Amino acid sequence: MNTPSGFLTPGIGFLLTLSFGFWLSKVGKPYNGILFNIHKLIALAAVIVTFMQLDEAPKILEPRSLIIILIVVSAICVVALFASGAFMSTGQLNYQTMKNIHKIAPVPFVLAMGLTIYLTAANPP
Repeated sequence: MNTPSGFLTPGIGFLLTLSFGFWLSKVGKPYNGILFNIHKLIALAAVIVTFMQLDEAPKILEPRSLIIILIVVSAICVVALFASGAFMSTGQLNYQTMKNIHKIAPVPFVLAMGLTIYLTAANPP
């Protein structure tokens, strides 16, 4: 796996997820069912493809603590995004709190994944 190009597909998926998320937020509540489902499905596909790529990373890199920590941070951000999105759509918890989490979580996710890609590309096997 060529590490930077291996994350091109997940990166495109993440950008599509963000685009549909912004579009969805501009449309407002009640959410458009088609946009909402496209947003969720693209996010799920991006997560699956990303973790498929990350599954190969330990095979080509010696274990390094910083990369492992960054991957864990990314995973926590993804869980926060899925959970906050689900809670916003069901209205079970405070909507504004969930919306804030949903807006903030992509920032550490992008930083952690960007640094992970940089570190793996800078130290090829």
